[in-house]
Amino acid sequence: MHSPASSTLYLLCSALFIHAALTTAVDPLHAACSTSKNYTSHGAFSNSLHQMMFLLATKAAPIGFALGSVGHGDSRVNGLALCRGDVRSSACAACIRSAGARVRDLCPRNNEAIIWFDECMLRYSDTEFFGDVDYDHSFSLFDPRNTFNTGNVSDAKAFYGKVEFLLERLKNKTYISPLLFANQELEIGESRNLYGVAQCTKDISGGDCKKCLEAAINKLRGCCRGQRGGRVVGGSCNMRYQLYPFLDDA
Repeated sequence: MHSPASSTLYLLCSALFIHAALTTAVDPLHAACSTSKNYTSHGAFSNSLHQMMFLLATKAAPIGFALGSVGHGDSRVNGLALCRGDVRSSACAACIRSAGARVRDLCPRNNEAIIWFDECMLRYSDTEFFGDVDYDHSFSLFDPRNTFNTGNVSDAKAFYGKVEFLLERLKNKTYISPLLFANQELEIGESRNLYGVAQCTKDISGGDCKKCLEAAINKLRGCCRGQRGGRVVGGSCNMRYQLYPFLDDA
């Protein structure tokens, strides 16, 4: 179940170049802020939030994931951080630190917010959300250039058939992985490869990860069918495919 506060965060669907989504440390992909409750500067909640940001960056760096709670009563902050599965620990820590700083700039004094970078995600709330699949807060990115220079419809259909195959394989690999992360490369002919990645936050079960990725695949069909690259990013899972390698170890 979703908390009332989490329902106030909004859903964004963006049509953006995948290339443009490869951002610098100061440029998030997106941030969503709840306006239902605000905290006061230098108050107890603000102090807990500051401690939470430090805790998440410290705990997540070695394993790419962290969650925790700081404070009591009205000053309690619950936080979660996730780094992309291929990101090195130093880059993970740096991304989460940047996320913590930027989300407070973009969502000043909001009791709940979530921010996404290319390499990490950070979320905090005054209500506990751990273990609940977040279907509400997501956005999409796609590369609007023609999939094929020929513009041949049958070729485009064949291409997206391979995309569907890749996404299903990614889903099935990810939800049974101990890390809830998987990447996949698929040869599609003419010296071309298709690259994909999928990941879930580690506070949810493998079964819930599967359901989250199935919802992501459905959103990809809606936003990105026929596009040469597409991505759906959410609070509990994300999935991406592209015609060029984009992971650190690719």
